[in-house]
Amino acid sequence: MFKKYLIVASRKDTAGMNITNSLMQFRPSPFINLSSNKPYFDIYIVEEDILQTENLDQDKLNKYDFIIFVSKHSTNSEEKKKTLSVHTPGNFRTADYGGMKGKVCRSSALFNKALFEKLNEKTSEYNFKDYNVTMEATHHGPLIDKPCVFIEIGSTEMEWKNSRAGFIIAKTIYETIQEFEHNPYREISIAIGGNHYCSNFNNLQLKSNVAFSHVIPQYVMPITEEMIIETINKTIEKFDFLTLDWNAIGTPEQRDEFTKILDKHYIPWKKTSDVRR
Repeated sequence: MFKKYLIVASRKDTAGMNITNSLMQFRPSPFINLSSNKPYFDIYIVEEDILQTENLDQDKLNKYDFIIFVSKHSTNSEEKKKTLSVHTPGNFRTADYGGMKGKVCRSSALFNKALFEKLNEKTSEYNFKDYNVTMEATHHGPLIDKPCVFIEIGSTEMEWKNSRAGFIIAKTIYETIQEFEHNPYREISIAIGGNHYCSNFNNLQLKSNVAFSHVIPQYVMPITEEMIIETINKTIEKFDFLTLDWNAIGTPEQRDEFTKILDKHYIPWKKTSDVRR
């Protein structure tokens, strides 16, 4: 499905450089890449912030099938949790951190699922229990035309510099790239509702047949028809249904209005409780 991957990091980002330094040990010779049919990755170090589209060489990105952004995760919350996280970039209400308002990036639900599964597997294998492995809702820039994903270390300088965290993410990326295969039997979905850290969707991404491309959180309510169409159109696999975190999509009246929009446009949906584990 994908053969040529590009790993993108900013020289100013401690976590991104930590991860790319670990990735170097897994990178084969470029001459082997050119002569092999196996998937491979290159590394692209950007001098400025990777959240800003204008800082990226679009011609370079367009030479690859899939883009993986590696970076730090930071939060305005006083609780600075240790995290390893995965999410697709894009913006719904505002574009305060790069990208464009109302626009999201192209996303592979299947690759997102494989990456998240592998990240959980590696943290367990290396007994890395202090860090919370989580998906995040779709947020921030950049906005590019290639399918992409962010994988991040959070949430303070101490975690960003942690060499074990950098190694685990590097190992996750490398093994996912080597092992990833298209699975036509997965159910392709977009997650709707809930909090930023996807507490009710993480389990489904790990333990059900559903694969999520984008997550639209409750805090961008009201969730509009335009948001739904944008995320469906930017999911590169054939979309099957929305998955709704039913009790975390606003008030009963807001849920009623939202499902009327879905029914009007014949958009299939399920509650999280109806998804088979």
